[in-house]
Amino acid sequence: KLHGIAYSFSNPSRSERSRRFLVMHLYNLTLQKASAVVQAIHGSFSGTKQQEIVVGRGKILELLRPDPTTGKLQPVLSVEVFGVIRSLVSFRLTGGTRDYIIVGSDSGRIVILEYNPAKNVFDRVHQETFGRSGCRRIVPGQYLALDPKGRAVMIGALEKQKFVYVLNRDAAARLTISSPLEAHKAHTLVFATVGVDVGFENPVFACLELDYEEADADPSGDAAQSTQQTLTFYELDLGLNHVVRKYSEPLEDPGNMLIQVPGGSDGPSGVLICSENYITYKNFGDQEDIRCPIPRRRNDLDDPERGMLFVCSASHKTKSMFFILVQTEQGDIFKITLEKGKDDDYVTEIKLKYFDTTPVGASMCVLRTGFLFIASEFGNHCFYQIANLGDNDDEPEFSSKMPLEEGETFYFAPRGLRNLVLVDEIENLAPITACQIADLTNEDTPQLYVACGRGPRSSLRVLRHGLEVSEMAVSELPGNPNAVWTVKKTAHDDFDAYIVVSFVNATLVLSIGETVEEVTDTGFLGTAPTLACTQLGEDALLQVYPFGIRHIRSDRRVNEWKAPGRRSIVKCAVNERQVVVALAGGELVYFEMDISGQLNEYTERKDMSADVMCMAIGRVPPGEQRSRFLAVGLADNTVRIISLDPSDCLSPLSMQALPAPSESLCIIEMGGTSGSDEGGEAETSESEDSSSTSDFKTESY
Repeated sequence: KLHGIAYSFSNPSRSERSRRFLVMHLYNLTLQKASAVVQAIHGSFSGTKQQEIVVGRGKILELLRPDPTTGKLQPVLSVEVFGVIRSLVSFRLTGGTRDYIIVGSDSGRIVILEYNPAKNVFDRVHQETFGRSGCRRIVPGQYLALDPKGRAVMIGALEKQKFVYVLNRDAAARLTISSPLEAHKAHTLVFATVGVDVGFENPVFACLELDYEEADADPSGDAAQSTQQTLTFYELDLGLNHVVRKYSEPLEDPGNMLIQVPGGSDGPSGVLICSENYITYKNFGDQEDIRCPIPRRRNDLDDPERGMLFVCSASHKTKSMFFILVQTEQGDIFKITLEKGKDDDYVTEIKLKYFDTTPVGASMCVLRTGFLFIASEFGNHCFYQIANLGDNDDEPEFSSKMPLEEGETFYFAPRGLRNLVLVDEIENLAPITACQIADLTNEDTPQLYVACGRGPRSSLRVLRHGLEVSEMAVSELPGNPNAVWTVKKTAHDDFDAYIVVSFVNATLVLSIGETVEEVTDTGFLGTAPTLACTQLGEDALLQVYPFGIRHIRSDRRVNEWKAPGRRSIVKCAVNERQVVVALAGGELVYFEMDISGQLNEYTERKDMSADVMCMAIGRVPPGEQRSRFLAVGLADNTVRIISLDPSDCLSPLSMQALPAPSESLCIIEMGGTSGSDEGGEAETSESEDSSSTSDFKTESY
């Protein structure tokens, strides 16, 4: 994230002034939102069959949706959660059609969100508080593990505390959540947590734990050397409504990650333990441990003594098969399948096959539509289409049954993409390793030069202030224009229809369509410069030029008002229903549209005490006939607010003196709304209060 920090000092009161100190306030402004993805999940959050992706970007939760025609990822919704997103998981209740989102954060709460496609918002379904705020080692939020059937969720901390919540639905089919059930264990560090697929039996959760109680009490350090990591299973008894430690087993190789294996009718159940140089399958009962080395690159330039780890994984299952994709810290993706015996359901073999090599990911998602999303740890995030499953190529397949001596491993040769096709990339600046601010291109506004990424995927990027634009068409102009506007034909049009260009002594109108070309039948006067133009009422156009006003109806009829005598219009202010012009000498003339669409002049005019330098009128508020205020900047270094209400039209309301003449004015209605958990009642009342006390701001430049 890129931030700007502004410093301000408060002016102390008279009592505080005697203390002779100033209070400093820090204001943090995000120049560009975070692009790094902490975690990514997928599911059908809209309630349709379309697959979507939800990513956590630090403090931002974002919903992405693949475009069905182009396949590119389109951002649908981005929400700031005002906290740190530590973990995400998606789940679906049994028999449901939509997926929910569970968020673990630094708030000390577990939050369940539901995407509302009608309002394009994340609705908060439940929010349960269990601890203090902040990223603390004993406050849960770092780990989330879900029962595959959507019946329970475990939220765990780095140390000691774990809570289990039971998920269900009430008589109205609304999601319910139980009170937290404790699964704490003191003096225990947690490295990974995952839900075990046991079908519809009592939910089971697996954890990689390390008990440091003896090591903490031994000053010699011998106990720390002999401490072993354990694989612990916790079972939620739905009948008795409590959590028990079902089974615990010490591990020969300390693990860094747990992978859920489909169970029930989809697979053999159990977990895969990823450790340094090995992957091991474990399950309950009489199932033997199956251990397989992690293949390494042939002729690797990296340190051969350095251990290899799997850093992220994604699984995909159908009615007839399942497979798991795992990625090493070098970016190599392997496809894992488990083979069962012919006479029983025990797993007898782990098979690994080199799939492809991609950027190292912090998270992976395999969509049912055949796409793979990799949230890259370094560099741009990648969205691939899975063209082949890698079953029929000549790539060697490695098996746990292949005889190897202890410490030996398999070797493979990395290659270019064969099974994946890159469809889209999402820009990611993380990590920014260096940054310099300089105006090397002489653009008057400095640019930010940042060094991003790591290794061969690192890049130098230039950031500029402003919005990126695409050039669609180029039209040669006969001279240097002094103003340009875009206008619609009717109030209900989605896009503007004309580009109006004003010159010193002429006006050019361009039509916007498949091409941009000049038109002469719009009703605009082309032999005079234009001071302002707008779409008026439902389907009319308005042009203000130095010697009059043209009201152009939809049937091309033109009603024209001429400036009196030899006086000309010097300034004007317009909106969709009102027109105010200032004649030379400081006289104001006011026009307002009636219900029939006719533009009528107000019977009286207003003489100002000095020449008019600038004018502004606000937009017509929804449900009203007019904007009630006009702002006028005069040559006597003042700004006047004038009423446009029929009861006191053109009457002065207030005046503000300025140190210099104003050149530009803007009237903005400042009215905010706030959401409410109780529905729309509170939101409506606050909106009414805000609109009734709107502030009007004048700025001089």
